[in-house]
Amino acid sequence: MLHATTKQSVEFATVALLNQTSGVVVASSVCDAAGKFSFPKVATGEYKLSVSFVGFETKVVEHIQVTASGSAKLETILLVPTSQQLGEVKVTGERELIENKADRLVYNAEKDQSNTGGTTADLLKKVPMLSLDPDGNPELRGSTSVRVLINGKPSGMLANNIADALRRLPADQVKSVEVITSPSAKYDAEGSGGIINIILKKNAASGTTGSVTATVGNMNNSLNTSLNSRHGKLAVTSELGLAAYYNRYRSVISRADVLAPSEFAELNQRTFTRNYNQGLTGRLNLDYDLTEKDVLTLGANTELFRYRGTRTVISTYLAPGLLDEAYSRDIEWPYANNRFPSVDVNAGYTHTGKRPRQELSVLGLLSTSVGRQAYFLKQTRGEGIDYRETNVNTSRNRELTLQVDYAQPTDSTGLLEVGSKAILRTAGSDYVIEADSLDGRGLVQIPSRSNQFDYQQNVYAGYLSYGFSINKLYNFKAGTRVEHTRVTGDFVSIEANVRQQYTNIIPNLLFSRDFGADKAQKLKVSYTRRIQRPSIWLLNPYLNVNNGRSASSGNPNLRAELTDAYELGYSTSRKSSTLNLSGYWRLTNNAIQNVSTTLPARDIFPDDTTNTSVLYNTFQNVARRSTYGLSVTGSTKPNPKWTLNATVNAFYLTVKSPLLNVGNQGLMYNGNLTSAWTFEHGYSLQASMYVNSRRILLQGDASGFQTHTLSVKKELFEKKGSLTLNLENPFSRTILFRTDLAVPDSYSLRSDTYAYNRAIRLSFNYQFGATSSDPARPRKSIRNDDQKKGEGSN
Repeated sequence: MLHATTKQSVEFATVALLNQTSGVVVASSVCDAAGKFSFPKVATGEYKLSVSFVGFETKVVEHIQVTASGSAKLETILLVPTSQQLGEVKVTGERELIENKADRLVYNAEKDQSNTGGTTADLLKKVPMLSLDPDGNPELRGSTSVRVLINGKPSGMLANNIADALRRLPADQVKSVEVITSPSAKYDAEGSGGIINIILKKNAASGTTGSVTATVGNMNNSLNTSLNSRHGKLAVTSELGLAAYYNRYRSVISRADVLAPSEFAELNQRTFTRNYNQGLTGRLNLDYDLTEKDVLTLGANTELFRYRGTRTVISTYLAPGLLDEAYSRDIEWPYANNRFPSVDVNAGYTHTGKRPRQELSVLGLLSTSVGRQAYFLKQTRGEGIDYRETNVNTSRNRELTLQVDYAQPTDSTGLLEVGSKAILRTAGSDYVIEADSLDGRGLVQIPSRSNQFDYQQNVYAGYLSYGFSINKLYNFKAGTRVEHTRVTGDFVSIEANVRQQYTNIIPNLLFSRDFGADKAQKLKVSYTRRIQRPSIWLLNPYLNVNNGRSASSGNPNLRAELTDAYELGYSTSRKSSTLNLSGYWRLTNNAIQNVSTTLPARDIFPDDTTNTSVLYNTFQNVARRSTYGLSVTGSTKPNPKWTLNATVNAFYLTVKSPLLNVGNQGLMYNGNLTSAWTFEHGYSLQASMYVNSRRILLQGDASGFQTHTLSVKKELFEKKGSLTLNLENPFSRTILFRTDLAVPDSYSLRSDTYAYNRAIRLSFNYQFGATSSDPARPRKSIRNDDQKKGEGSN
């Protein structure tokens, strides 16, 4: 394979052998450093060859006759470079919206026009097997045991509150989302759910290009710009974005507390909440080719956001002997005291060997974030203010990661991978509560609700993995990862500490077989054991009691949970249709669960002398959780201008806690349907619907919900620009999230939250610049995916 102009070898070009009649891919390969390739053991017949590479015109060689000896004579193939002006070339053979690969499912977000002007939180609702809980935290097949990565790396922007971070990240910056359900030993020993890897857009072509996207709407407004340049050995990618989003919801809570046999109390509470976020995001990445075989990468991401919110709580609590327990609380989170800056800095070096797939990489990442949260509370009873409270909570997170990976091919199909990794985490939280004193001294610190928390978690890992194939039909991959964890936690104010250390061996096995006509069908089986360590949000003992009759905190004594995961998958494709089925079973012991119980009010408020209760929420290792499920994903094109994509995930969940003598089980499901039409004169239309069933909880359940979107797009300026109108939930003003919890002889609760989610937004996008593609070089990145985020944050 040679460059048509320079006559130099073209390395890493993709070569596909296709059946001459059906066009189905029979085999594929990648050119080595000399531009050579081969296909061992090809059956006798007539084929055609397709050669493609970024920056060159696709070359097709027709009517290749393979003899009985399995050989065919080919002349030297010359690849012609292309020069492309944006908006002047019609792209064909684009990726499908959803792709199914051996170990992951890929949602190509840039193919979904309804994402324009939205947020990543909106985007994730459309990804097969994914859903968001009522707090906005991602779930994979109903499990919150997932780790979210940005470009294969952890990010400081996700450290403080992952739900808010996903709402802040513009969907326009997202290229694709990878859902990895069967991670190999090379990945961190992530939990039972899997890995969600958000890939941001990046331009690797030569020349200078850029884009501007502006969005106005009733729920969010944004302005995002990008500028990409690649000349010679240096490639620069930069982005800067400004965004603001608005969130509003109201809730109604009814709770009955058992104070004593035949003695009850009743809580009725209404809450009105408004949240505002505004700030900027920035990204700068440098790729420099030291030599033809050596690449150096440097990058930095930053996020500077601030938060403002207001909440009104109207509460009535009726209990025997309790007078005047009706009050209203006004809580404010001002911009000046609520901000969350974060910075990620990464560096990497990659050396490519003489043989294809031979590679050494050394990577480093420093991720830091700080947060400052504060609220001011005023309680009105009757005509005047009778109680005031303030809180300041300063948090800090730093994560240093060092990683070395080496891949060595053993033959044409075998690949041996070894590596090591160290993740050094430090985190802390310093929180102070001040409230009105009983002796009239004004606001004074409450020691029982104030503390300083310092936390360290160091993970040291090594892995060995080997994969190979037989006759291009049978594929095997097996590996083992060993991780050693050390945890230290100190509570300065109360002189308490936590000390943990443990070692885990994590095996992994993946087998697949291609069969059927033209190998269009695939069967795969996988097994892995995973571990998930609790994140800082689940460990932080900060006590949140700002609504008066309920309290929540993390649990610093949580231990990691282990999961055994089994999966059986089948996929097939025919013409313009694909179908993927996956059956799975996950078994988790020592599972971390959200547990609610009632406590005497005096345990939370030492000065309380009434015989009343407070509902206390925390996390505990108390359950055994098993999930049996089936995922079905399919796509088809009834005609060239109409595309349909659908996915359904159904599973039966059983969760039991012998310690608490409580359990729950039931069927759950979620699914989405997307239909897209392309019309003449640059118009396109897309409609989608997402459905999520009720959620089974240890002590109750939460209701299901559905969302729908409609999008219309018009291409402008010879496809250099576009105007997109998006409607979200146009036929429903609010979405109801209902939660029912109950513990016999303790309490029963119903909470109805109405989220205002009807949104309209108009987005304008313009792309500029010219490119001429040069051979792209492989880039490596760090993946940290080992912490459980939980169902909500504290």
